[in-house]
Amino acid sequence: MADSGGHKIASGLTRGYSDGRLSRPASPRLKPYMSVTKKSTAQLNVSEKGKLRIGDDWNAIRIIALSQGNPLKAIAEFVENSIDAHAKNIVITRSREHGEQCLTVKDDGEGVPRTPNGVPDFRYVATHICDSIKRHLKAEGAGVGLQGEYGIGLLSFWTVGHTLTITSTGADQRAYQMIMAKGDPRYTVKPRRTLFGEGGTEIKIAPLLNGIRNLNGEKIQWYLASELRDRIRSSQVRVTVIDRLARKQYEVEPREFEGRLLHQLPAVRSDFGEAYAELYLSAPAEECRVALTRGGTRVISDIGTLPGLERPPWNSRYLQGLIDVPYLDLTPGTRSGIVHDERYAAFTEALVPLETCLSGLIDAQRRAEEEQANVESLLSSVRFAKQCWCCHGKNMIGSKSSRLGRMVRVPHKTQEERKPRKENKPPRRRKCLQEPCLKQPHSPRNADSLNMPDPYTVS
Repeated sequence: MADSGGHKIASGLTRGYSDGRLSRPASPRLKPYMSVTKKSTAQLNVSEKGKLRIGDDWNAIRIIALSQGNPLKAIAEFVENSIDAHAKNIVITRSREHGEQCLTVKDDGEGVPRTPNGVPDFRYVATHICDSIKRHLKAEGAGVGLQGEYGIGLLSFWTVGHTLTITSTGADQRAYQMIMAKGDPRYTVKPRRTLFGEGGTEIKIAPLLNGIRNLNGEKIQWYLASELRDRIRSSQVRVTVIDRLARKQYEVEPREFEGRLLHQLPAVRSDFGEAYAELYLSAPAEECRVALTRGGTRVISDIGTLPGLERPPWNSRYLQGLIDVPYLDLTPGTRSGIVHDERYAAFTEALVPLETCLSGLIDAQRRAEEEQANVESLLSSVRFAKQCWCCHGKNMIGSKSSRLGRMVRVPHKTQEERKPRKENKPPRRRKCLQEPCLKQPHSPRNADSLNMPDPYTVS
C-alpha cells in the first residue's frame, strides 16, 4: 500500500505526517473519549452537576488498608474493638504455629453482632467497609463510649500479617469464623470445629510480616499503656500480653506521669465543647511531653509538634500529661493526625488562658531552681574553703600566728636545747584498753585483784 507520494504505508497504520513519518492508529479505548471531547467542546458554556463516585472499589479498599503504617497502632485498633464490645478481659498472645509467628487477640465481650437467625453477621462486616455500625449507633444516641466510627479497623491487619481469621459464636453456641487475606478481595465464612463455643471474639493474624517479627510482648505492653491509657482506666478492662516466644507475660498498666499534679487550671472551653487537661509539672527532661487524646485514645504524642502550638509552654519540657479533646476531627486512615478545620482553630484559641497560667508556673519553677543552685554552690564553696584551711593548718605544724595575721615559721629546738628529763620521774603509763575491768573497781572480781574490800559483801 502506497500513498500519493510513493511512500509505502504498513498495514494497520494510518497516514502520518507530510514528511513521510507514520503515526499509530488511535486506540479503541480512546475513541469514545475523543467523541465526547468533540461534543463537549461545542457545549463549554453549559454547566453540569453530579456526584463523586469510586471508579474502582477494590483499589480504594487497597489504599485504605495500606494507609495505616504502624503495626502497633493496628494492634491498638483490635484492642479498642474489644473494649467497644464491653470486654473485661483481653489477652494478646504472640506465639509460633507451623514454623511461623502469629498474633492472637481474644476477649470475653459481646462478640460480632448477629443476624435475625442468630448467626454472627460477618457479611455485614466484610461488605460495609467505611460504613461502621458504631457510627449509626452514635447517631441514634446509643453509642456512648464507643470509639470506632470509620469501619476500616480490620483492614489494618495488612500492616501486621498475611491472613486474618475472626472467630465468634452464634446463638446456638456454635463457633463461626471469617477468613480474609492480604491483597485478596474475597472472604470466606464457615463454621469452626470446636468442642464447645466460647463467648467473645478471637482475632488471629498469621503469618506475621517479616519486618515486624522483632515486635515482642514488652513493646506491645508499653505502647498500649500510653496509647489506651484513659480507655483502660475508664473501662476497667484487664489487658494481658503473653509472649510465648520469650516466655514472658505482661500486664498492661496505664501509664503514670511523674511530677506534681497541677490543680485549679483554667478551663479549656470553646463553642464545640470542653477539653480535659491533666498536667504535671516536673524537672525538665527530654521525655517530658504533653499528649493530645480523643476519647481516651492518644492521637499525638507531643502537642508541641502541632502547627500553631510550637511555642512555650508545650515545648519547654517541664510538663507531662495529656489534653483530651472530644470534638476534634481525625484523619480516618492513620487516626494519628488532626484535620485543621474550625474545630482545631477553636481549640488553639481556647488554650491561650491555660498557656498563660502554665508559663507563670514554669517561670516560678525556674526561679526556684536557680535559687537552689545558688545555695548549693555557696555551700560547696564553704565546704571547699573549710577543707583547704584544715589542710593548710596541718601543713603549717610548728608555726604560730603573729598579731598581724601572718604565719611565722618557728624553728625546731635542738636536742641540747630541750629540757632534760628528770631521772626520778616515772614514765607515763598508757591506759590499757584491753582491761575494761579496771574501770569498774566496784565489781567483786576487781576488788579482789586490787586488794579492796567488796562493797557488796555483808560482814
